[in-house]
Amino acid sequence: MAFWQYLCPWWRKRGASADVGQAEREEALKKAVRQRCAAFRQLLSANKRALEGMSEMEELLCGARLFGMEHVRAASTRVTAAVFQMVREFQALSQGSWPGLPGALERIVADMEVRLARPQDVSPGPLLLPLRELSLADVSLVGGKMASLGEVAVHAGLDVPDGFAVTVAAYERFMAYNDLRGELEHCIRAASTAGLDALFSLSTALQQRVLAAQLPPDLEEAITAAVADMQARAGEDLLLAVRSSAVGEDMPGVSFAGQFRSELNVPPEEVCRVWKEVVACKYALAAMTYRRQHGIPDHAMPMAVGVLAMVRASAGGVAYSRDPVAPGQQGERVVINAVHGLPVGVVDGAQVPHVYVCSHTNAPELLETRQAEGPLPLDEGQARRLARVAVALEEYYNAPQDVEWAIDSTDGRLVILQSRPLQIASSLDLTPHMDSLNQLPVLADGGVPVSRGLVSGTAFVARREADMLAFPEGAILVVERAWPRWAPLLSRAAGLVSESGGVAGHLASVAREYALPAVFSLPGACRLLDSAGAVTLDAHNGRVLSGLPPQGASLTSSAAPPCLMAGSPVYRCLQEVAQFVTPLHLLWPDAPDFTPEHCRSLHDIIRFCHEKAAGLVFRGEGLNGHMGKQLRVGARLQYWVVDMGGGFDGVVAGPEVELRRIASRPMLAFWKGLTAVPWAGPPATDAGGFMSAVFESAMNPALESTAANDMAERNIFIIDAHYMLLQARYGYHFCTIECRAAGEIHENFVSFQFKGGAADLQRRCLRAALLAELLEEQGFRSEVRQDALFAIAEGLDEGETLQKAALLGYVLLHSRQTDMLMQDQNRVEVLRRTWRTDMAALVQDWSQSGNLKY
Repeated sequence: MAFWQYLCPWWRKRGASADVGQAEREEALKKAVRQRCAAFRQLLSANKRALEGMSEMEELLCGARLFGMEHVRAASTRVTAAVFQMVREFQALSQGSWPGLPGALERIVADMEVRLARPQDVSPGPLLLPLRELSLADVSLVGGKMASLGEVAVHAGLDVPDGFAVTVAAYERFMAYNDLRGELEHCIRAASTAGLDALFSLSTALQQRVLAAQLPPDLEEAITAAVADMQARAGEDLLLAVRSSAVGEDMPGVSFAGQFRSELNVPPEEVCRVWKEVVACKYALAAMTYRRQHGIPDHAMPMAVGVLAMVRASAGGVAYSRDPVAPGQQGERVVINAVHGLPVGVVDGAQVPHVYVCSHTNAPELLETRQAEGPLPLDEGQARRLARVAVALEEYYNAPQDVEWAIDSTDGRLVILQSRPLQIASSLDLTPHMDSLNQLPVLADGGVPVSRGLVSGTAFVARREADMLAFPEGAILVVERAWPRWAPLLSRAAGLVSESGGVAGHLASVAREYALPAVFSLPGACRLLDSAGAVTLDAHNGRVLSGLPPQGASLTSSAAPPCLMAGSPVYRCLQEVAQFVTPLHLLWPDAPDFTPEHCRSLHDIIRFCHEKAAGLVFRGEGLNGHMGKQLRVGARLQYWVVDMGGGFDGVVAGPEVELRRIASRPMLAFWKGLTAVPWAGPPATDAGGFMSAVFESAMNPALESTAANDMAERNIFIIDAHYMLLQARYGYHFCTIECRAAGEIHENFVSFQFKGGAADLQRRCLRAALLAELLEEQGFRSEVRQDALFAIAEGLDEGETLQKAALLGYVLLHSRQTDMLMQDQNRVEVLRRTWRTDMAALVQDWSQSGNLKY
């Protein structure tokens, strides 16, 4: 036997052993790959939830919608829980290589908890204070209404009623004496407040508990003695007004106009009982809803009460030192609303008041009189005197004022009942809309604009409180009387129409706080608009039109929407908590301070975990560089592919993989959409768009495409035969696409996460909204929070799921850098049409071929 023949069996045996060893090593490596990919998928899932929570918090910070402390706590908890899971998965993935990471998370969460904890209420001070000893310095003890009235009397030198304040200390004494605070808070926490019916039940239960409680003997004695002193000064025919003066009431932007109770003509012996009723009204439906909508926790608004001598009024009403509806038009003007008798007919919206318009000068002139039914309640001299007082109070407070007044019938004195900051409506130029509006039939005309604006929606006529439960969000509320009890619906309404009331009513003030278009004193509104369907409310011209404006007519103002929550305790708490959540301080992965010890926010920890985890999985750290193969399609691309099994059509040797060797159906579908329509390149931008991108790069260097940042260069696919996860970064925006498409329909899904851009936040948000609109047309469910878009399609068969993956490939490529032109309406409309046409063609082509191979 030749030597070679002798050696061959041994060689073959040795070679076979070597092959077995190599196969075992490869299998062990694949197992490690699968384990790491599975851990990384869990980390990415937690990362998704953390980013969703951060986007929700950023949305709350815009103040475009109303929220309470429960929303702040819930958003904080969601982000914290997701980041905790990220840390746990990363610790497992890295085998505890960063022991300081859990401690960093604990430190940040502890700082958040300090801000979320409720401060302890401390209300030292006397139980009662005479009105003429009060000033604005006492606002925390007697509330804004009584503090301002004392300021008017003592420092501004104007006449006010005789009386005293039952202080916040008295309120706290009452609550503690009956152990009410804990009982009421337990009821509030335990109750469902998802709908108005639940709030009705909660409101009733809370008020009953307050009314059933006993006054502490020392408080009852103090009130009785103070009333006796007033009676000694006024005589036996004294009647009293018992008025709410909660801390936070009559503040700028949160007037609580008409939301609390005031009782008039109260006999002296009934004051203690009525005081409890006023305290209980803190839990009336309107007040509770208003408080929740303005982010004011129950504990942050203790109730002080004013006890004042009734004014025997020949006339009364409200004077505005500036026109609250049409500021600056025809020069600044003082607007006076007046009725015969007490001003309650004006502020409650029950009457149509007489209106006097005066010049805004120290010697006002009467410019105009609008007479309602009946004789005028004021002569020219009285109107001019009222205007002079309103201007003087504006100068004293250095802000426009809403002044409630009465004229004493016994001696003609002008008595000031309250003075508070005036909410002035923002203006909107209707000129671009007039042609569209004039095409619509007029349903009702001749109303008084009390909060200007232009809006469309379904008319909903409410006649009873029970109708509130059926009110649909986004409808236009139509009522007979402008009662303050309708206020709980205003945050859900698109507009407001009333047959009675005027610009000075409580409900009108609340409408202006919400920037809600509103028209009052519109004759026959309930009858004319009942079952009218879709209507357009023109609250500039005091009319309601039938139907909607022609398609393409915009009803939105170019002005940024107001931050409804600004200045509220809940909003301030959110701002403090957000400082430990949303800012990103860790920008450079290779910097010495890119460590857990330098994490100052949850966003820092998210960034750290994601960056280091990506290093472990995709850059071969710990696996000798065997993870991921660079994709080649003619040339090498900046995509790396990790096969978890079945993603390649066989063994692929070397550091690269050709597209033709990809067997993952979701990846091939995505790639087909990515390459279906060639990208025309970045859109030409105007100077604003270019400077926006420059500013964004300057403020966040990690977004600069030339920055030393590996993630700017790597887009990662994790695949198997029926699954794809893409983590991609295209210039200034980030995305994640995940898809499973197989025979089991209930397991199939395709999801899309998209965030970021080079332009300012407003343009990025507009792009996200446009993408959401187009994806919804293609069967996705989407959610937009700020510039973050989350879209998903699920429960489809394999072919439909793959088709959706192809659509996302198209969207990802062609949305690049388009955020910079989002404020050019003409170009946005061209984009919308182009994308819609291309996506429809892609769907049609798919249905005809569905061929995934290249």
